Amino acid sequence: MPFQLPPSLSPIIAPGLILLAAMLALAVGPSLPASLSGLNELGPYAVLVLAAGVAFGFNRGRALVAAVSLLLAYVGYRFALDFGAQSYPVRAVYAALALLVPANVIAALLLAERGVRHHRDYRWLLAAFAEVALVAWIASAGHGALAGSAWHGALEHWLLRSPPTPWLGRLLFAGAVIAAVWRAWPRDDTHAAPLEVGLAAMLAAFFVACEWATRPGVFGVYTSAAGAILIVAVLQESYRMAFRDELTGLPGRRALQEALAALGPVYAIAMVDVDHFKQFNDTHGHDVGDQVLKLVAARLAGVQGGGRAFRYGGEEFAVLFPGATVAQALPQLESVRGAVEQYGMVMRDDDRRADDQPRSGRRAGPTLEQLLSVTVSIGVAAPGRRARTSAEVMKAADEALYRAKQRGRNRVER
Repeated sequence: MPFQLPPSLSPIIAPGLILLAAMLALAVGPSLPASLSGLNELGPYAVLVLAAGVAFGFNRGRALVAAVSLLLAYVGYRFALDFGAQSYPVRAVYAALALLVPANVIAALLLAERGVRHHRDYRWLLAAFAEVALVAWIASAGHGALAGSAWHGALEHWLLRSPPTPWLGRLLFAGAVIAAVWRAWPRDDTHAAPLEVGLAAMLAAFFVACEWATRPGVFGVYTSAAGAILIVAVLQESYRMAFRDELTGLPGRRALQEALAALGPVYAIAMVDVDHFKQFNDTHGHDVGDQVLKLVAARLAGVQGGGRAFRYGGEEFAVLFPGATVAQALPQLESVRGAVEQYGMVMRDDDRRADDQPRSGRRAGPTLEQLLSVTVSIGVAAPGRRARTSAEVMKAADEALYRAKQRGRNRVER
């Protein structure tokens, strides 16, 4: 059986392809005509400015911090090269960017994502100005009344000595990657967070750039790759937020509309509703209601027979069976209904927590635990003389769902 990447790790595909493209770009870079040679220097500016603009436009604070950090690092390093590749300003700026970029990403990851435009967001702007001023002061050591020469000796310390990347920078890069992976790791076995995956890959690309900083072409290509990874990560994150339900992890209603438009002539649509859901919310609170929805969504996500589950809204879900008839979909839906019925939720009165557990083999719990019964009603329909369009089929499935409710709930009707 060929190796297949788990869906939860699919966000790493695009960063991997971008890093591969950077390697290929370096391989063909020397063959560029003279008229295009300026792309090696100007390309990173364009990519990093675009990355910052995309992050700002999509209101992604962490991505903006990373993009602006990369942009300032590249601008500072290119400016320092005017003093000579072996000059002290180059060494000072290089050491600073190898430390500050991962440090800024760590700070952004430790703080909650609040977007770009939030209360006191000017603090990041002040931090950027402070970092630029600090680097300029260090780089000008010995050339001004306020810039002492002590920094020359400090940069010779083994933790800060460079190039390649100083050891302190390597530690910060490692810490930043670990923080990004921890933030990105899928907690619900559905998907990793694309933005944090992108931040980890961006750090990897920029680390390679720092390791080869003595070759401006390599530095520019991998810095561009880091910016491109950020752009793709922001777009993937925005797509996920628009098309995937945050609570259940299932595709949302917008994704359902796209899937309906792509259906062929043969298909079945099922509408699923949680029985007595309002009672769960009114009696036990919305937190328990959310746990019920997650429980049902997890069972629906495992539907067989080519079915695909969606969060339709509220306590209602939809399941599409492309290329399947109602007769073929019914056993799969009955299996899902039974799977939900076989799981219960233990409600603990002391801390108001609910845990889903299989009902079979359950040991008797303490008197403060209450077993909540969760069931679903399902209606299914397919195209026919009375339902020709997908909207009409969904309406027919909804009518079948209503019949299931009338006939006692916890059943499948067609």
